[in-house]
Amino acid sequence: MSQQKEERALDRVYAAATPEQLGKAYSDWAVDYDRDTIALGYSLPFVIAAWVARHVPQGAAPLLDAGCGTGLSGPFLKALGYTALAGLDYSPEMLAHAESRDVYGELKQAELGRTLPWPDDHFAAFLSSGVFTAGHAPSTSFDELVRITRRGGHAIFTVRDLLLERDGFRAAFQRLEQQGRWRLVEESQPFRAFVLAEPDVLVKAFVFEIQ
Repeated sequence: MSQQKEERALDRVYAAATPEQLGKAYSDWAVDYDRDTIALGYSLPFVIAAWVARHVPQGAAPLLDAGCGTGLSGPFLKALGYTALAGLDYSPEMLAHAESRDVYGELKQAELGRTLPWPDDHFAAFLSSGVFTAGHAPSTSFDELVRITRRGGHAIFTVRDLLLERDGFRAAFQRLEQQGRWRLVEESQPFRAFVLAEPDVLVKAFVFEIQ
């Protein structure tokens, strides 16, 4: 497979203008997603585990992998001692691949930005990597994610750097902080999401503690 083919699949995902188009793009890509993204040097599902290990006690349960895709993060989180994992994604085809990894105790189809199918204060933490990027989940997603995470728990996620101001992510962070719903613990320097391709795709990692 050529890098051009893999980048075309990525371009189709970024070009999606509606959740339905995004879901279709990922459904079409699901079979080759892991191979293609690894060929591009996509690192976020793996490096997010470092922030989880830094801030979430080993064995804390349960954890939510929000926008889990094919579940690339799951085996690494399990190896670090986080064995009670749940995942959500918009694409049933991607969830089928995540289920095959046999590390998620619960997988649900859901759309970030809408009401999520869990009760208040359910999770010890949520993590999300590569989801808050161009054409993907909106900044309003955090209201529900914070709702289902218990006080003292953590929100750990990446955001595409150029969206922070443009798409209202920074404003959403500040609003939730002003409402007393979370506090900032860590904000990383920008770093590349792909170590081989897409050198201009930079993200920041954020950690908040739920209040």
